[in-house]
Amino acid sequence: MKHLLEVEKGREATDGRPSVGPAYRSAFAKDGFPPPIPGVDSCWDVFRLSAERHPGNRMLGRREVVDGKAGEYVWITYKEVYDTVIKVGASIRSRGVDQGGRCGIYGANCPEWVVSMEACNAHGIYCVPLYDTLGAGAVEFILCHAEVQIAFVEEKKIAEVLKTLQNSSKFLRTIVSFGKVTLEQREAVEKSGLAIFEWDEFLLLGCNNHFDLPVKKKDDICTIMYTSGTTGDPKGVMISNNSIITLISGVDRLLHCVNEQLHEDEVYMSYLPLAHIFDRVIEELFIFHGASIGFWRGDVKLLVEDIGELKPTIFCAVPRVLDRIYTGLQTKISSGGMLKQTLFNVSYKYKLHNMMRGSKHDEAATICDKFVFNKVKHGLGGNVRLILSGAAPLATHVEQFLRVVTCAHVLQGYGLTETCAGTFVSLPNDLSMLGTVGPPVPNVDVRLESVPEMGYDALSEVPRGEICIKGNTLFSGYYKREDLTEEVMVDGWFHTGDVGEWQPDGSMKIIDRKKNIFKLSQGEYVAVENLENIYALVSGIDSIWVYGNSFESFLIAIINPNKQALEHWAELTGITGDFATLCENPKAKEYILGELTKIGKEKKLKGFELIKAVHLDPEPFDMERDLLTPTYKKKRPQLLKHYQSVIDELYKSSK
Repeated sequence: MKHLLEVEKGREATDGRPSVGPAYRSAFAKDGFPPPIPGVDSCWDVFRLSAERHPGNRMLGRREVVDGKAGEYVWITYKEVYDTVIKVGASIRSRGVDQGGRCGIYGANCPEWVVSMEACNAHGIYCVPLYDTLGAGAVEFILCHAEVQIAFVEEKKIAEVLKTLQNSSKFLRTIVSFGKVTLEQREAVEKSGLAIFEWDEFLLLGCNNHFDLPVKKKDDICTIMYTSGTTGDPKGVMISNNSIITLISGVDRLLHCVNEQLHEDEVYMSYLPLAHIFDRVIEELFIFHGASIGFWRGDVKLLVEDIGELKPTIFCAVPRVLDRIYTGLQTKISSGGMLKQTLFNVSYKYKLHNMMRGSKHDEAATICDKFVFNKVKHGLGGNVRLILSGAAPLATHVEQFLRVVTCAHVLQGYGLTETCAGTFVSLPNDLSMLGTVGPPVPNVDVRLESVPEMGYDALSEVPRGEICIKGNTLFSGYYKREDLTEEVMVDGWFHTGDVGEWQPDGSMKIIDRKKNIFKLSQGEYVAVENLENIYALVSGIDSIWVYGNSFESFLIAIINPNKQALEHWAELTGITGDFATLCENPKAKEYILGELTKIGKEKKLKGFELIKAVHLDPEPFDMERDLLTPTYKKKRPQLLKHYQSVIDELYKSSK
């Protein structure tokens, strides 16, 4: 297949084991995997060498706030960050945390977060990040399970940590606030036998002590990242130095091969959680190149304004952010008057036509870029040349639209915490890869394994099966859970649980989730994730959760309708009421159900795969109600619990 090299033959099913397809690797690895980076054996080396090479470069920046108003970005250099890291490292060691110890970091992205992480890297201490959206229950589990000894905490998250002290204080000895500490907090901490410090006072703690930096090896654990998990307790994914530096090497090779290599003048917007592997490795990549990282203010409503001030060159996003940008642009276009709408639509069709014929995005319609799409480009700061989407599938119509109008490459990637993020990424200027996650990056081998019970055959003409990955980017196991590690690691191959389909151009399309399968009462198996991907093509909905079980014969769905689309439909049909009222209207439910049925029949779904009843919820699925993970994956057991009464009523009224 184009873009791929076959490195190992497939085999038929044997001894009860499913058949497997051939193993492939990226054609960019034709002379072997990228060689090790000279002098880099750990994540500490990544930062240390950049600080030596680029001491005066801007490294970390945040907006200065004066009289409640955000101004320009204020920067600290690589040398300044290095000096602070040495102080923080000495202070950590003075609190009795040595190489192999565990350090928690809890809060939103900020310069102190990165400084704390680098101090861990310097002394070979396991960094244990905690999502800033986690509640006290999950925080307590992670602090205790990882046996965290010292925790760096965002000022407003200290209260959550204090709730855990009854159990976490068995291990936790020190809390460091990124900001201030109140008298009440100090008293509560000291009453539990711990010490708490404000950031500035902690910096002084190790000033009179000198600690040699220990030798760090590639195979040493760098971080334990707890997956947000759709079911059960979070799993601690152990990631080594080697995994991260191998990933950096492979992504660097890929960017070089497509002539998009990074330079020291790049600027990155840090807003995706550093506690997630996606953002962590991207920031490591920027640090490796001596580039700049600016932090947002923590408010999604102000993100575009922060982008406008920072003017990043690379923008990473999850689909929900890009969906919001897409919806905002559509609203502006539709409210711009007939002449502007017509000009935009003609320009869009012209540029898309040329891109589909093979023109590069910056050559497909230069006049349109200059006079029409330039406004979109400047809405993202004016300098973005590459937009990378990850963590969940990006709708094809959104991806296509943004590829045309942003004047930037829009690439979709795929990876897991266990694979150190990047495993696949689509390639620039290749519209055939729309709706796919592209070919593998040049440091892994990939193959498909048949899933007979779901009808997926890795050896068929169109190979489909569970995606399995091998390479040095893989994790070192689940912390204290060898049983779970053995479940997913078989003969050196990591079984992702995601079902993919190889495309003729060598890209991978994610079509299903192996575990998201259930049986209806008539004995038919339903691959629910595949159905949700199909039904998500309906433009009038933002999110859909399809549900069924072995006691019922048909499927139902809980839907977050698109507000603009539903209100437009209501206007055309003469139905009045606010958004919440419309969601209750039987005619609105009938309309959405009709749209779902139409797309289902277009995609030739079987009768039992069609939705028979829907509930429209005006409130989007969210993390606050524990319905989504921090990477926006659906928590199916929690969705079931939350909507149980609604589900019961849907089944009762539809029989």
